[in-house]
Amino acid sequence: MSELIISEQYKSTLSLRETERAIKFVKDSFQDALAAELCLERVSAPLFVRKGSGVNDDLNGVEAKATFRVKDAGYCQAECLFSLAKWKRMVLADYGYAVGEGLYTDMNAIRPDEESLDNLHSVYVDQWDWEKVISGEQRNLDFLKEIVGKIYGVLKQTEAAVSEKYPHIESVLPEDIAFVHSEDLAAKYPELHPRERENEAAKEYGAIFVIGIGAELADGKVHDGRAPDYDDWTTPTGNGKRGLNGDIILWYPLLNCAFEISSMGIRVDARSLVRQLEIRGVPERKELQWHRRLLNGELPLSVGGGIGQSRLCMFFLRKMHIGEVQASIWPEEILEKCRQAGVRLL
Repeated sequence: MSELIISEQYKSTLSLRETERAIKFVKDSFQDALAAELCLERVSAPLFVRKGSGVNDDLNGVEAKATFRVKDAGYCQAECLFSLAKWKRMVLADYGYAVGEGLYTDMNAIRPDEESLDNLHSVYVDQWDWEKVISGEQRNLDFLKEIVGKIYGVLKQTEAAVSEKYPHIESVLPEDIAFVHSEDLAAKYPELHPRERENEAAKEYGAIFVIGIGAELADGKVHDGRAPDYDDWTTPTGNGKRGLNGDIILWYPLLNCAFEISSMGIRVDARSLVRQLEIRGVPERKELQWHRRLLNGELPLSVGGGIGQSRLCMFFLRKMHIGEVQASIWPEEILEKCRQAGVRLL
């Protein structure tokens, strides 16, 4: 468990029932604006998939998945999703989406191996997963930045709506989001851990998009782990830098820290998929159903990502702990500290 931050001066300005109503307001406002800005339509998503299909996200490849057997399907093994990163792209193909069209859905996941339960991290993960069909000409960094700018505009729009409805919640987001490459952060702060680099940059700019997450940096390390089969983190983007993916990170004054709300990117094509599977030492995944479909040209080129729902509600409602906007399981130590400080978890 990471260090829990509880301020003695903190007191929620919303009661539990007011918080629940505010959560709905934030979610409704954001998802409607996001769908309109990116031309997305809502679809239904699974909570679990068959084990061994290759559809699930493997995160860093070591986290355990919640699994169970389905009796009437011959006791086949099923596993709860970590994310819908690959599933969405398959749906774009199967539902017949064209270039410029896309989808979004509610993604709910269980990550039982989460070890850093604290103010921002929970075993329960909820986010808006979105995916959009793109052309070959749009597989570049400028287009990715354009999409990030649109999402940031929706964040600004939602914050303004929250501030109008709840005047005591003042807007804190800067006018624009800054784009920084993980390679540049490593060069600027070589003595710092990647999370500490994000803290420094987020504090300086207020809102950043960290480009290039997953590939080795100049020092041979990675800024953060990424699975090899959804984001493209190895395509060169100029000046020796690589990566068509990144994270949207905001500065959160209440906790005095960087606050990640989205991971996203342009997805792998056949060439970068093979390259990244080789780098990660898992070339055998090419034989999985989903991977075969991509290599056979059956899946469209796309851009997509996930945007944390509870994270967003926590940020816009100025909550101290993510458990104030979502129901989950917490260690007794966290529960006791929150009780003593008057921080009421759902």
